[in-house]
Amino acid sequence: MDGVRPDPVSPVAAGSRAFFVAWEGTPSWETRRPQPVVTRLLAEGAIRGRVLDVGCGTGLHAVQLARAGHEVVGVDVVPRAIELATARADEAAVSARFVVADALDLARHGDALGAPFDTLLDVGLFHVLQPTDRARYASAVAAVARPGAAAFVVAWSDRNPFGIGPGRITRRELRGAFRAAAGWRIDGIDEAQLETLLPMSTVHVWLARLTRR
Repeated sequence: MDGVRPDPVSPVAAGSRAFFVAWEGTPSWETRRPQPVVTRLLAEGAIRGRVLDVGCGTGLHAVQLARAGHEVVGVDVVPRAIELATARADEAAVSARFVVADALDLARHGDALGAPFDTLLDVGLFHVLQPTDRARYASAVAAVARPGAAAFVVAWSDRNPFGIGPGRITRRELRGAFRAAAGWRIDGIDEAQLETLLPMSTVHVWLARLTRR
């Protein structure tokens, strides 16, 4: 397992110190098991070929997909998360690669990542971006996707009550970000759930299904 580490200085890092603090303990999203929404995508055969797991955290989904036979690269802005992901892959004896990189600047790391990819997976990153960064993120992901690639974005939903979790994302906001970034077709935005360590146990999310034109 290859812990390639490009320059970690990053707009995401500069604006998201809470993530660095969170990984000093156990974040509320670290359930230590893959999310059912990802397991369902895998069972559907929706995940194809080489996969980029954007905001991979401790590599739960990267390891799951590697076990299923996919070549997987995980990226995260937090070095501690990448260390934990690399250790998880080593323990599972699977071939997955993890890179410290800024999700808003993936094109700059394209060679280190081994772009382009056939599938891109985002479980819980989009909803922590500033509204002004969302279209930039959609463009960054498009830059490392091959034509016809699938992308799956799992984002905190406005169906959750106010006062908990990250920003509440609407379907309209998802559509707006990916329509503003040339190259994406929106195939659907479905209701889904994520498991968490929060008191309510599960939270509402949107699952956006996208295709790179």
